Amino acid sequence: MNPKTHAPDLSRRKFLGACCASVGATGLLSALAQLRLIGAVASPQNGSAATPPVAAAPQPDFKALVCLFLAGGNDANNLIIPTDPTNYAAYSAGRGVLSLPQNAVLPITPRTNDGRTWGLHPAMPELKALFDQGKFAVLANVGTLAYPLTQAQYNNGSVPRPLQLFSHNDQQVEWMSSIPDKAFTTGWGGRLADLTNAFNTNPRVSMSITLNGQNSFQVGKNVAQYAVSTAGAISLLTGGASTQANTARTSAMNDALAAQNANLFETAFAGLTGGAVSNSALLASVVSGNSPFATQFNGVNSSLGQQLHMVARLVNAQQTLNLKRQVFFVRIGGFDLHDNQVVIGNTVSGAHANLFRDISLSLNAFYRALSSVGAENNVTVFTASDFGRTYNTNGDGSDHGWGSHHFILGGAVQGGDIYGRMPTFAIGGPDDTGRGRWIPTTSVDEYAATLARWFGVSATDLPTVLPNLGRFAKPDLGFLG
Repeated sequence: MNPKTHAPDLSRRKFLGACCASVGATGLLSALAQLRLIGAVASPQNGSAATPPVAAAPQPDFKALVCLFLAGGNDANNLIIPTDPTNYAAYSAGRGVLSLPQNAVLPITPRTNDGRTWGLHPAMPELKALFDQGKFAVLANVGTLAYPLTQAQYNNGSVPRPLQLFSHNDQQVEWMSSIPDKAFTTGWGGRLADLTNAFNTNPRVSMSITLNGQNSFQVGKNVAQYAVSTAGAISLLTGGASTQANTARTSAMNDALAAQNANLFETAFAGLTGGAVSNSALLASVVSGNSPFATQFNGVNSSLGQQLHMVARLVNAQQTLNLKRQVFFVRIGGFDLHDNQVVIGNTVSGAHANLFRDISLSLNAFYRALSSVGAENNVTVFTASDFGRTYNTNGDGSDHGWGSHHFILGGAVQGGDIYGRMPTFAIGGPDDTGRGRWIPTTSVDEYAATLARWFGVSATDLPTVLPNLGRFAKPDLGFLG
């Protein structure tokens, strides 16, 4: 019998098979993208790793965006809650068994007053503190829109709607592309990277790094997403073999890649593969050893916490990687809560509260890590999700909705406020399409444009990143300085 191996790493056969399949199926350009993505699992352990960097301040002109995707459709109706007596009573009646106790909600005082008072979910005390410090902001009722849309226009069909509303897969892709009226080609994060990669002089790895696998957000034409695990670069040549055997395999692979090939295609493929392996070895070297942010992330061991921990380490390595712009993608799942969203009779607990607790702890640790090296003003985190959820309940959960509330975190954020317009929280009210599926009053385009402007995209170049932006009134929502 063959001995069992327990290593989670890709085998050499699977790695080379994936590369060959990529070339055969989609051609050399697609192979480049695939190799860059797969490069993160191609790192040989050859003993040449450099000394890992210590925590250090970033370059003054460095900027990074972190997309935190809440997969499944977050029920933001319980993220921020009206607390004044009249509106809380309407909230409690509309939400039924999903409503949170008024005395449990964490009160906040937005700088802008719309006549209502507000509070955050009780599982988020760390984010409430960051809101109070002006580092955390809420964006009200944002969602996919092909054009601005009123309730009357929605009902009579006179204005085009996003394609396949209320569908998980379609709405995830439309959020990530910001083009909800056409078939997917690229994500707005990918288009942003294509446009701003010129800021990166001789970059040593891709500026688009995903901590949670392939995603539509970072699909571009020129800059490919680069996959990294929460432990950093994953070694290809392990599988339980001895160091001597791995050294021999690495040497043989490097010799094969360096060999002269008469065929131009083979030469190009060898060059791409060799570059992917080299880049992964570099990445392994800069995130090896003990983390400089172990103190800030002490006890924060969830998948999201680990993803954000690695983002902090990669931000810390931006000078070594020759990157002045980075786009990261992290994800937390579990928000498709048709049931078991809350514990009936104790609604401050349950699956939704557990997710919010994870987010609050993980983002607080991330912000503290950035602050420890003076990078908090250089990095902005923003949330996205499939859609919001219905205001009314189907028992102890909620169904697929539309407009949702999102949040932005960072030292550059003009926090302590709610941006956009909160809907009228009433079933059958002026913002409702049925069951409390709110028509968005802010488009993903406007949300993304505000982030892109801060990232360095000029007003004249914004339509390159967001082709539909001209249909909407506010290309800058004001939540970033």
